[in-house]
Amino acid sequence: MRIISLLPSATEILFDLGLGDHVVGVTFECDFPDEARTKRIVSTSALPEGLTPSEIDAVVKERMASGEDLYRLDRGAFADLDPDIVITQDLCAVCAVDVSEVDDALAFLACSADVVTLDPMSLDEVIASVATVAAATGTESQAVALQAALRDRLAATASVVADAKRPSVLVLEWTDPAFTAGHWVPDLVEAAGGVSVLGKPGENSVGVEWDAIAECGADIVVVSPCGFRLDGAAELGQQCIAKGQLPPGAQVWAIDADAFMVRPGPRVVEGVEVLATIFHPDSVGKPDPSKARLLS
Repeated sequence: MRIISLLPSATEILFDLGLGDHVVGVTFECDFPDEARTKRIVSTSALPEGLTPSEIDAVVKERMASGEDLYRLDRGAFADLDPDIVITQDLCAVCAVDVSEVDDALAFLACSADVVTLDPMSLDEVIASVATVAAATGTESQAVALQAALRDRLAATASVVADAKRPSVLVLEWTDPAFTAGHWVPDLVEAAGGVSVLGKPGENSVGVEWDAIAECGADIVVVSPCGFRLDGAAELGQQCIAKGQLPPGAQVWAIDADAFMVRPGPRVVEGVEVLATIFHPDSVGKPDPSKARLLS
């Protein structure tokens, strides 16, 4: 098989299923595992580098309003790689190449590759997407083992935090403008022994006014902006603290969203484990500072 992955989460699933040698093309964001970086990049961002969150938001809105692409698909690379399978998404035009653009490219190139679309909205659907990839690649037995291992880890966390008091938790997916996290992220909070505030499970992330954030009563705020990694999340979180935009008295944490929160692949289970250390350090153990950082 020759597989092109247009999603970092799909790339991680493919490698976990033992299909790394079959992956021939990836996106510029596919950075885990390290071997993914050795694959040919077929999709890049059309956004300028070095923008602030507010600048990114403005450019994205402008490009979407005018019908411009947010990603560049390298049709020449598609032709060279001649894939049998292309894995993409139809969930969020801001997050990755839209499936319609993939279909257009394959039609233009007269390529008969099978297109597999992943659109999970919940934690259960994230884990189920492993089986979707497996069905397209003939790796069902590996998927059964991987899914079982992921569910065992979730069950182990649930057991440890079952009797602990559940803090109210606000997850900020973006900080300028403010967005609360939706989709599967509230499920991660619940699985880690918290109660999600403002963000609703299985629904899109939504913009929210800072007054509503300040008054939401969250015990813990987790700052996890997509694409900013841990250091960037910490810097943005400190800016929110300095402006007095967060609930008074709340603990504020930064987390690497790309590694543990926003990519709907196997590592979201590790995200649950990281969140559990933030919510329940006495029961689970203290957070690893390379994964989560206390800001206040």
